[in-house]
Amino acid sequence: MNITPTSPTVIVRQMLPEDGLAFVGLIDALADYENLDRPDPDAKARLVVDAFSERPRFEVRLAEVDGVVAGYAFFFMTYSSFLAKPLLYLEDIFVLTEHRGVGAGKALFDACVMEARARGCGRMEWRVLTWNEPAIAFYLRRGAQNLEEWHTFRLDGDALSGADPE
Repeated sequence: MNITPTSPTVIVRQMLPEDGLAFVGLIDALADYENLDRPDPDAKARLVVDAFSERPRFEVRLAEVDGVVAGYAFFFMTYSSFLAKPLLYLEDIFVLTEHRGVGAGKALFDACVMEARARGCGRMEWRVLTWNEPAIAFYLRRGAQNLEEWHTFRLDGDALSGADPE
């Protein structure tokens, strides 16, 4: 008897309140992957509260591989003054290493693209770390453009709190 292995089943769904622990676990895994500090317990609590508040600050789609939460896409809406249309900003997209290669990342990305289309967005944007060559290749294969003429700037810490740096 020949038994043909079946492909894993990948589904993407909206995050539910009971997914909070799995969600912050995925954020920890992303921090580990990017060699960043994990969010502290207060930040993790804020993430769950902000996701499910009366006016959520962001939305999350989870990818399940054979019923196991394996990845997430974290996005929110912004607006373009030049297009006069909303934009979907993809803050994070991440799949656990052990679940890569089965289509979970593609399914998450495609779900975000479909969401942007459904909301009448003029574009979808995100950032990628320069060393993350697998992610860069993934996005280029999907027709994304690398906007090399733009620089990312950031205010945080004292600069954001109003302390005069001079």
